[in-house]
Amino acid sequence: MKTSPLEGVRVLEMGQLIAGPFAAKMLAEFGAHVVKIEPPGSGDPLRKWRLIHQDTSVWWAAQSRNKESLTLNLRSTEGQDVARRLIKESDVLIENFRPGTLEGWGLGWDELREINPGLVMLRVSGYGQTGPYRDRPGFGVVGEAMGGLRHLSGETGRTPVRVGISIGDSLSALHGVIGVLLALRHRDQNGGQGQVVDVALYESVFNMMESLLPEYSVFGAVRQPSGSSLPGIAPSNAYPCRDGKYALIAGNGDSIFRRLMELIGRSDLGDDAALASNDGRVKQVERIDVAIGQWTAQRNLDDVLAALNEARIPAGKIYDVADIAADPHYKARDMIVDAQLPDGTPVQVPGIVPKLSETPGTIHHAAPTLGQHTDAILETLGVDQHTRDDWRSRNII
Repeated sequence: MKTSPLEGVRVLEMGQLIAGPFAAKMLAEFGAHVVKIEPPGSGDPLRKWRLIHQDTSVWWAAQSRNKESLTLNLRSTEGQDVARRLIKESDVLIENFRPGTLEGWGLGWDELREINPGLVMLRVSGYGQTGPYRDRPGFGVVGEAMGGLRHLSGETGRTPVRVGISIGDSLSALHGVIGVLLALRHRDQNGGQGQVVDVALYESVFNMMESLLPEYSVFGAVRQPSGSSLPGIAPSNAYPCRDGKYALIAGNGDSIFRRLMELIGRSDLGDDAALASNDGRVKQVERIDVAIGQWTAQRNLDDVLAALNEARIPAGKIYDVADIAADPHYKARDMIVDAQLPDGTPVQVPGIVPKLSETPGTIHHAAPTLGQHTDAILETLGVDQHTRDDWRSRNII
């Protein structure tokens, strides 16, 4: 058995819902030992989000796999003391509370770095730990709007729509993982000092906005929503087929465009010098889209995709989850994993990304029940049964 890349890294997760816990999930998949602190009685609110099976969300099975659950009331003196003892022996602390919350519990960075100088602290919040908005509550949807994504989503002249998932939270988690790995690398290479990784939801979204700001700063251009097309890059759109389905076609490479035009019987466009490069095609994108749409409208989606794949033109269909679950490529790449809920009910969960050739991520164990590991963890800290019983009676654990 090869060593997992993060084996030996100890992570304490104090976050809730999506951003912090998703980051911890990824670290756990690659070998980190993750202890998740949850409020006694209720646990992480994600346990009650979306579709529920036997009082727990099935989402939980994916979000919290490979973690241990410790119930702990961080508002209590005893709970804060336990947290400090765990932090002292941890490499990474993950939290996504509103800025100032941990400071109010005596668990701010200045206190924690004294306990553990090598600690890497990932802090995910709506607006970051500094700046005039730091104290505002911020969920993923707010970050998506402030980061520029919501304005670009949907059809021109209609109400901006949101992506159907909490993409701002997940993007922040990914940036958080990158930050943690960079900080651990720095610590191990440069004298053992930890640091804070400060991730803001809106900044994580803004980091994905490609040319949005440079175009505004140079041209004063405010990019607008464009529906199914990709503005400024042509052709790239969703084209209706005879059976009512849509083909997504990205014919925007210069040589790809020529092959596409030859395939659809429009070599006149493919040979047109004015359309040889993207900047020329953008000026005549409506003309190109009409030509492609006329071709797709005469064929069913499967026939369209078969012809496009044969011609080596990037294309695809719009997948719903039923398409995903049935797709052989997903299965061949282990992106659909069979697991079980606590009562034995089968459940499928997403596979692990990214895929490392020598030290791939793994699923060691299922998501924990609430407080499943509380006694075992506290025993390692020397908390005896009598004390644990007392703490349970006072809702500390």
